[in-house]
Amino acid sequence: MREVALIVDSKSQGYDFAKGIYDYLKRKESKEFSVSLIDLEKKSFKDGEFKIKIVENIRGKICFLIHDSNKSPSEWFTELIFMLEATTFSSPEEVNIVLPYTRFARQDRKDESRVSVNAKALADSVSLYADRGMTVDLHTPQIQEYFKIPFDNLYSLTSLLNYFQKNHPDFLNDLVIVSPDLGGGKRADYFVKKLKERGVEAGVALGHKTREKDNEVAKMVIIGEVSGKNCLIVDDIIDTGNTMIKTAEKLKENGAKKIFAYGTHGLFTEGVEKFKVFDKVFVSDTLKVPKADNIEVVSMVKLFGEAIYRTATGQSLSVLFDNVQDPGQHSLEKYDI
Repeated sequence: MREVALIVDSKSQGYDFAKGIYDYLKRKESKEFSVSLIDLEKKSFKDGEFKIKIVENIRGKICFLIHDSNKSPSEWFTELIFMLEATTFSSPEEVNIVLPYTRFARQDRKDESRVSVNAKALADSVSLYADRGMTVDLHTPQIQEYFKIPFDNLYSLTSLLNYFQKNHPDFLNDLVIVSPDLGGGKRADYFVKKLKERGVEAGVALGHKTREKDNEVAKMVIIGEVSGKNCLIVDDIIDTGNTMIKTAEKLKENGAKKIFAYGTHGLFTEGVEKFKVFDKVFVSDTLKVPKADNIEVVSMVKLFGEAIYRTATGQSLSVLFDNVQDPGQHSLEKYDI
């Protein structure tokens, strides 16, 4: 029997997310596959140093470290490396790192002299210890190439579309997918393509912005027809949200009907109050989501659970990327993720 161990800090904010994955996998247990949930212990010292201990034996097990994305970036990185080191030298069969949200992914290139390429430094460090890794909606998918191990970038789109069809089907009428900047145009086009495969026709619009400094939009122009349309602004990260909000304001000026937003990873570094400009804001649960009347959570638990199950049992992950439909079941996914 293959023994799978999910290693997670029970005291972390991301524990409920990891526990949801464990519950998903428990329902799939069989004679060939078993799963256990194993805690981490963090001991801190007076000077601020700390050490990580895995509280149970993991020898010979296929290990998946589900790292809490809610920690500060420096704490997140340091704990990640110590967790990997502790796991690797505890004689597991395999070490897999699961990053619900991959921090430092926005520092993916050398855009000026004498700067660190943080995404590459992260990938190099993880590759020293792990055998495989996975995340969802990397800020720049090309970052996968920095890793010297297989590293799967899952896509949240299928889960989002399933959620819309079940909970907001009326919104899919007269729909325009909006990228808040020109760089996200490919993401918007891909979204429209997947909608079409489900029998939903949607248009595309782009926001063109100029900045005077980081996280501050000076001017926004909408390219595309949005008058009388339901508009969904899509992005991978909601940080301050200033670009999304400027885009929403311009959409209203241009006659948009309802305005929704989706960002896979909701940082909300300046709070959620200013997002009242949206009818709804959708985010995933890769990060702890602040409560607000117009914020809804699209869970990635099943997506990660299925990806972990397939990785542990040697099955293909391609079905998680393809828009597979059951014969005779129009616009319903074969895999409920």
